[in-house]
Amino acid sequence: MTATPARQTLCTPGLVDAHIHPDKTTWGGPWMSRRPAATLQDLIDNDRATQFAFERSVEDRAHALLSHALENGTLAMRAHVDVSSELGTANVEGVRAAAERLAPHLTVQIVAFPQFGLLTNPGTLEAMAAALESGADLVGGIDPGGLEGDLHGHLDAVFGLADRAGRDLDIHLHDGGEDGLAQIREIAARTIAGGRQGRVTIGHAFALCDPGLPSLGETLDRVAEAGIWIASCALGPDPVPDIDLFERHGVRLALGSDGVRDSWSPFGTGSMVDRAHLLAYRTGAITDAELERALRLAGTAGGEMLGLPEISDWAGPESGTRLEFAAESLAQLVVDRPAPLRVIRNGRDVARAS
Repeated sequence: MTATPARQTLCTPGLVDAHIHPDKTTWGGPWMSRRPAATLQDLIDNDRATQFAFERSVEDRAHALLSHALENGTLAMRAHVDVSSELGTANVEGVRAAAERLAPHLTVQIVAFPQFGLLTNPGTLEAMAAALESGADLVGGIDPGGLEGDLHGHLDAVFGLADRAGRDLDIHLHDGGEDGLAQIREIAARTIAGGRQGRVTIGHAFALCDPGLPSLGETLDRVAEAGIWIASCALGPDPVPDIDLFERHGVRLALGSDGVRDSWSPFGTGSMVDRAHLLAYRTGAITDAELERALRLAGTAGGEMLGLPEISDWAGPESGTRLEFAAESLAQLVVDRPAPLRVIRNGRDVARAS
């Protein structure tokens, strides 16, 4: 008879999803076929049509995804939730209600996100201000140049709202090329001028992933000087950062899911171990150190970004907040992508407590 080896239990810090859109998800519902889209505007138009056709509530869909993410070890997330003249604050209220059902096990920061335009959609800025009183925590923005067509006008609006409300900012920026870098440098300049170092995040920032752009190094230096966080998602064909280059310039990076089973994409699982695997795969990780770094970006880096020391400054396996996996090492964990055996937050077993 051959003895069965004892199962090894590996403890890790909690995971953090630094960029997710739970109000758009179809998680837990029937399959949704997606329309083709050739441009960012096509994707946004598809999203708008889909959102007004959902039969399940925002709270129901968001709760299904958030619960699944929690079961898979996500203890905190930065949720970008649509606010517009048409939607008002309803999506924010729905996601906040879903999050409250999972508190205190899951921490959810909500960004009031003008997906359908801000300057180009009159009434949205007022809706965003109202959203900050209805459950949103941060002020969002979207492609001031490429979609809004007014870099300074858009940034005046979102930085102004953040100043008036005393909130941090998290801005989507898909624009590439030197124009995208110029927008990032302007955000960095405003961050420094307003004393907002460490309180601004840029999501996607695809221009920072193009090594052929002449001003890339200068822009990375400005981002580091401003203490701006970059949230990357390693989704589909989207550009991914050169992590070594970011580290050399001192740029802070965290990892998110982006959309999960929504009109934008049929992919996504809500698992940040899966997302670390995707980032490692797409950036050519080979060594244990490179695989472990991908997991840090899906966990402790996000904990620092969201201001959660129990995750960012993890106290080790005896900590009251930890994940337990059947794995030999962090590197194997990233490659094999198991679900956690236990999810523990503040000494409580999340599965039992929920």
